[in-house]
Amino acid sequence: MRRCALTAQKYLDNLKLYFKISIMYIKRLLEKTLKDAVKSFPAVFIGGPRRSGKTTLSKSFLKGYNYVLLDEIDLRSLAIEDPRGFLEKYPPPVIIDEIQNAPGLLSYIKANIERNKNPGQWVLTGSQQWALMKGISETLAGRIAILHLFPFSLEELQKTARFNLSEASSFINNLVHAKKLPKKIIPLGRWILDGGYPEVALNKSISRKLWFSSYLQTYIDRDVRGYIKQSNLHDFERFVKLLASRTAQELNCSTLSRDIGVSVPTIKSWLTLLEASGLIFFLMPYHRNFGKRLIKAPKCYFIDTGLVSYLVGLQDEIHALDGPMGGALFETACVSQFYKRFSAFVDPCSLYYYRSTDGLEVDLLIETSKTIYPIEIKLSSTIDYGRVSPLIKWLGISRIKDVHGLVISNSKQLGAVGKNVANCHYSLI
Repeated sequence: MRRCALTAQKYLDNLKLYFKISIMYIKRLLEKTLKDAVKSFPAVFIGGPRRSGKTTLSKSFLKGYNYVLLDEIDLRSLAIEDPRGFLEKYPPPVIIDEIQNAPGLLSYIKANIERNKNPGQWVLTGSQQWALMKGISETLAGRIAILHLFPFSLEELQKTARFNLSEASSFINNLVHAKKLPKKIIPLGRWILDGGYPEVALNKSISRKLWFSSYLQTYIDRDVRGYIKQSNLHDFERFVKLLASRTAQELNCSTLSRDIGVSVPTIKSWLTLLEASGLIFFLMPYHRNFGKRLIKAPKCYFIDTGLVSYLVGLQDEIHALDGPMGGALFETACVSQFYKRFSAFVDPCSLYYYRSTDGLEVDLLIETSKTIYPIEIKLSSTIDYGRVSPLIKWLGISRIKDVHGLVISNSKQLGAVGKNVANCHYSLI
């Protein structure tokens, strides 16, 4: 009896914490872009992985909007069976959440926009799906701004976001010349193990294993099942776990095909599905000859290291950092921060990696309209010449003037560590 009472009390305590978290709002990098979008376009779509905070952002940031959730059966039925009646019941300005549940609404929204092109009328949110994105692009082309919201970045979680540094050049130069660390630093192991999904990152009493297990199953049931044969679902889950173990590595579809036992075209279609879902992204290799970028293999990264940690079976911070995947997880965490930031600000810069035939490697190149910034990512508290030499060599052969290379590490020694090379602590990115 006492045990049951304690279990019930723990449940109630967790429930209270959940509701506390559910009303907590953390400022997002995407806010500025969203504000500009609703002033410029009749419709705005906020896509991204499931549970990344799209609903919280739209409801918290867009005050005065009607709100309707298409996960509710009666509302979904109304939207599908009587779209005109649905839109009359929920007139703009309106947030329509989980729009993928009633994609037929898009053509009716288009008709409404044709009659009234005032900006900021329709805000649509939904989990990124290939079919949905195709429908939005085809139906509302030129009438809709497409934005992407990913799980929390580190600067969002630490509340150290530099909203005034929306351009890549200004942000990177700020990292190069940083003089002090943030007051609040999330420990490296915790950052990697938890990742950035709000419910995991903000609720320390939640079961990571249970949450990510449920997340993966929901993703397969809702976003994948319609595109993959029932007989292949188990292979798809194996594929996702195998891909997670190879995050931050060059992609080899033939090897994945052999290890999973499916065809190369199937592997490529599954990769497209994961990318469209916002779970992974790719870095292409950098070459002066643009055509060569299309020939060489990209590197594949997961958006969230918490999901990777779950998929590869990591249970604690020590094994996450000191295990064989420590370097890859740290690189994935850091590269994804740049990807999230530049996606939020819709910065026209491009991300690449560099690998020459003679063995010179640079983890990340950020190409802007004016220059290229080389970045090395090192899971180390000690930064010496051996760790920065790839940057020095690359700067030498590239002959780019007035550019510093940047090392991102867990060393708190900020500033110059070599000619035109500076160290940056991970907490600053």
